[in-house]
Amino acid sequence: MNVLIVGCGRVGSRLAVELTKEGNDVTLIDRNPSAFSTAQARGVLSSDFPGNIVVGDGTDADLLRRAGIEHADCFIALTEGDNRNIMASQIAQVIYQVPKVVCRIYDPIRMEIYRKLGMQIYSPTIVGVQVVREILERPDGGPRS
Repeated sequence: MNVLIVGCGRVGSRLAVELTKEGNDVTLIDRNPSAFSTAQARGVLSSDFPGNIVVGDGTDADLLRRAGIEHADCFIALTEGDNRNIMASQIAQVIYQVPKVVCRIYDPIRMEIYRKLGMQIYSPTIVGVQVVREILERPDGGPRS
């Protein structure tokens, strides 16, 4: 699978590594050049990362084209900003018709709006609440099985 990930933070860098280990072709995009060295310093992204690293704005259609979006099977927006993730995802979905687009949205209200537009959205806010509730509902408070 050919995957483009916008956002080389904790989630984006870890996902990129896992997907490349599974044999996927991954391009990791971030507008901040230091994001890649930070991921390396954290021990997530190695210096011999087999994927492609692109420095630039993941909402720039020309940059996305140079990064190979026209051949992407999957596009994942994982920056820290909801607006940037939404914009990048819409570009991937509408302009380039990427078959699978996943967008991280922190704001649960926005999440529902964009989900109704057919986007694959997840919210770490909602996921976090669900995990805590599951822990609270277990009689022993122990880990999930």
